[in-house]
Amino acid sequence: MKITMSDEILNQFRSWLTDAEANELNNPNAMSLATATPDGIPSVRIVLLKEYDERGFVFYTNLTSRKAKELLANPHASLCFHWKSLDKQIRVEGVVEAVSEEQADAYFASRPRASRIGAWASKQSQPMEERFEFEARIARYTAKFGVGDVPRPDFWSGFRMLPNRIEFWHEHKFRLHDRNVYVLDKGQWNLKKLYP
Repeated sequence: MKITMSDEILNQFRSWLTDAEANELNNPNAMSLATATPDGIPSVRIVLLKEYDERGFVFYTNLTSRKAKELLANPHASLCFHWKSLDKQIRVEGVVEAVSEEQADAYFASRPRASRIGAWASKQSQPMEERFEFEARIARYTAKFGVGDVPRPDFWSGFRMLPNRIEFWHEHKFRLHDRNVYVLDKGQWNLKKLYP
């Protein structure tokens, strides 16, 4: 049986994300994703949370991208949500797994058509001489699919972060912050309060 987040954790996350959706001007679902190579060289970038439930946090990417290659070689990763308007952040640590083909297909089909064509056209993370190359690829795939369906390419899918540590951080004056961390230990989530 796979470990899932407790209702307490999930409800707190949902509450904070809902507040962020009401207060952040852009991309309240943005999160930093930190990955590392098998020998420990880290890299971090912003990705968008697309789904979440008791199993974890889902994002999608081109499987030839640097982040995907690193996750496939070393599935340990971290996430950080930071909402400046709320003075809150959530840090998540855990391992990732690939989403199912059906889940990836369903999410891909929900994207705007231009985004689906962009997924085909982009050689994500690979060198590009001029922007015109990308625009030409967009035109090529737009013509290829015409007015028909744009299927998910086999090099594009998603990952689910399976958390084993989640910290809720709330800023207060004079740096007297609240820090509550949930740690998964032997199948049970334990809450610890940390000094700021």
